[in-house]
Amino acid sequence: MHWRTHLKIISGLVVIGLAGGYWYLTTPNTSEVDSARLYGPEPVLDAVQQESFPSVKIAKIIGWQGDTKPVAAPGLSVNLFAADLDHPRWMQVLPNGDVLIAETTQPDRAPQGIGDRIARKIMASANGSTKPANRITLLRDTDGDGKADLRSALLTAENGLNSPFGMELVGDTLYVANTDSLMAFPYKTGDTKITAKGEKIVPLPSGVPNNHWARNVIASPDKKTLYVTVGSNSNIGENGLKSEEYRANVLEVFPKQKTFRIFAAGLRNANGLAYEPKSGYLWTVVNERDQLGPDTPPDYLATVDFGGHYGWPWFYWRIADQRVQPQRPDLQQYVKRPNYALGAHTASIGLAFAGNAKLGDTFSNGAFIGQHGSWNRVPAAGYKVIYIPFNERGFPDKKAKPVDVLTGFLTPVGEAQGRPAGVIVDAKGALLVADDAGNRIWRVSAAAAK
Repeated sequence: MHWRTHLKIISGLVVIGLAGGYWYLTTPNTSEVDSARLYGPEPVLDAVQQESFPSVKIAKIIGWQGDTKPVAAPGLSVNLFAADLDHPRWMQVLPNGDVLIAETTQPDRAPQGIGDRIARKIMASANGSTKPANRITLLRDTDGDGKADLRSALLTAENGLNSPFGMELVGDTLYVANTDSLMAFPYKTGDTKITAKGEKIVPLPSGVPNNHWARNVIASPDKKTLYVTVGSNSNIGENGLKSEEYRANVLEVFPKQKTFRIFAAGLRNANGLAYEPKSGYLWTVVNERDQLGPDTPPDYLATVDFGGHYGWPWFYWRIADQRVQPQRPDLQQYVKRPNYALGAHTASIGLAFAGNAKLGDTFSNGAFIGQHGSWNRVPAAGYKVIYIPFNERGFPDKKAKPVDVLTGFLTPVGEAQGRPAGVIVDAKGALLVADDAGNRIWRVSAAAAK
């Protein structure tokens, strides 16, 4: 039984309260594992505390006060690239250096009963936004000082946006992944506004309640196909697998034919997609399931293999989830184990490889990951940008430890000044970080650079 169902049953008993900078819903379980052991190729996986109701602990969003800003790692500096945005979640850098920002959140809709109403209130508190702006904004740094000084609404709801997320430019076509469709728009580098209505390439599943609403898109190296992430509609399939058709997948889309197929399956909520430059492999970051306690299972980083199945809903890290019925022991031997654990409930969603980054030798070969932060863990996890060192073969080394790149999103008392989401390397080699709770874009550069 999913926690939404429990909310329906005990709706008369649920109380949401604010204390110590956090929203609480019931008394949360507390972590019993050193958080360092929840990262890496061999994380702790046996710290199960099965919950009939999730331990909800949401950091109160207060925003950035005055000149406060995140804390960059030694050797790096951070400056404000753009402010006063409306829930900036995802980014795309164009060939001329312009930066596209998807200002977006979950689709607005009428709640489906008291349980859904409470659930949406919880998520709105965590996200700091209740209605999607449905806008893609173009930012340009015309004088090269590391701050955007030109801003234009490139696309809006009038163009056909519906909770847009991922963006990909192929030739003169800008693809945008709405929550319910992959759209195509004509675009030439330098344009600051698109007036055309979008063309629907393929529909994407978005049935109510449409949990895990964000859809990302990336082109194949030959630009002939596109890969689109579609997260699950539930925690562990408790609404029936019919509602999960073409969900918890990475889909391969053929834009000329306007068709798609399942490329990889069993990925509960994949968000970031990026190619590792040395190996050429496609990677993703995935948010794992809830209600197994504060330490299980970890979110993860993994290669996206054609035909690969990553276990959801029956398995996590190749371990059977006994709550899912009927079980699928016949599938277990074929389940792919993730490459690298990213901590439990960190909500790791942003992914960018160093590639052309100019942040010094420490950050020259590996993956930057935006950890949006937990809503159901004590103590809180995530709320930072980390870096995972890779080896010369293009994989995380077995002894690779995560390095903090950008921290300080939580205050000492646990209030959220911001929440990092998408990450991307800009045209000059700096790292841009979308802060959807702080409504800002941060730019991380080498300390001596502008």
